[in-house]
Amino acid sequence: MQHSTHNPKYGFLEFFAGSGLVAEALQNRFKPLWANDFCAKKAAVYRANHSSEVFHLGSIENVKGTSLPKSVMAWASFPCQDLSLAGNQLGLTGGRSGLVWDWLRVVSELSVKPPLLVAENVEGLVSSERGSQYRKLHEALCAKGYKVGAVLLDAVHWVPQSRPRVFVVAVPQEADITHFSDDGANWAHSKSIITAAKGLQHWVWWKMPEPKARQTKLPDLIEMDAPHDNEATSRRNLAMLSSRHQKQLLLELANGFVVAPGYKRTRNGKQMLELRFDDVAGCLRTPEGGSSRQVLVLKKNGHLVTRLVTVRETARLMGVRDSYKIPGSYNDGYRAMGDAVAVPAVRYLGEHLLAPLAALLSDGVANA
Repeated sequence: MQHSTHNPKYGFLEFFAGSGLVAEALQNRFKPLWANDFCAKKAAVYRANHSSEVFHLGSIENVKGTSLPKSVMAWASFPCQDLSLAGNQLGLTGGRSGLVWDWLRVVSELSVKPPLLVAENVEGLVSSERGSQYRKLHEALCAKGYKVGAVLLDAVHWVPQSRPRVFVVAVPQEADITHFSDDGANWAHSKSIITAAKGLQHWVWWKMPEPKARQTKLPDLIEMDAPHDNEATSRRNLAMLSSRHQKQLLLELANGFVVAPGYKRTRNGKQMLELRFDDVAGCLRTPEGGSSRQVLVLKKNGHLVTRLVTVRETARLMGVRDSYKIPGSYNDGYRAMGDAVAVPAVRYLGEHLLAPLAALLSDGVANA
């Protein structure tokens, strides 16, 4: 199969667009024709970096597909609160994650159905109740004439942050996708996906090359000159370490220690600071996702100090360029990044699967 050498940009609609990291990741091959989100603070980040003309602030519940332009792809990074392990576990019947059904409603209302659909969420989409939540979405997509597969991409392949996310990709059932599918599971399919896929009709084992080993480590992204906590606060945070973590920290100090990330968690009624020492940050989360902000322990001028991760560090952990504008307060910026999709994971998916599929499927659909 031959693809155009001039790399056309394919038009796409983005639902739950947030702070614009999907548009950022896909910009070389896809052009946003329309985007929406209900959060005004995330909208400010999106508009500061992308076309403000395509962004529409408001709930998806008020969106009518009849008013949207033709597109090759419709993307939905729908809310994860009801699917997250730290959330309420209401699944796709919950008031937040259940908004995925409004996305499908809008897709059904479009004058021309996009040949490529993508839905993104946390791993709970496929792991919850042995895949029963995913199967509801799968069957709904199949009923609309699509065949569907899911892949799990962890941002840790590209940046030093553990952030697994599920990407559900759907194409018309009549499409010949021989070049893009495997006969069975591969590196992009977790055990949860394999379990969820059992017995499903119109299932696709999407195929992509396995990414090369990551070179970047956490210390490479740290702003060492950023202000840190005062001595009393640092001492209080370090006192929250368990004896095991204190011993591990002493060992790391003897081996050139620079930084360790951690979260404050309550264990047996006591608040603890739990660190990791593999040069990888834990998954960035927001209070709405059921977690606190990430804390760093650093060695500066021969002393151990603590502080919160800076907004720019959260952006770097999401694979965002330093010139990306993040207006607003610290909490606004942390939420804008912690509630988003890692840029290199989406870029990889776009380059190795979505753009080739768009080239195959885009005949007769407007690209701009």
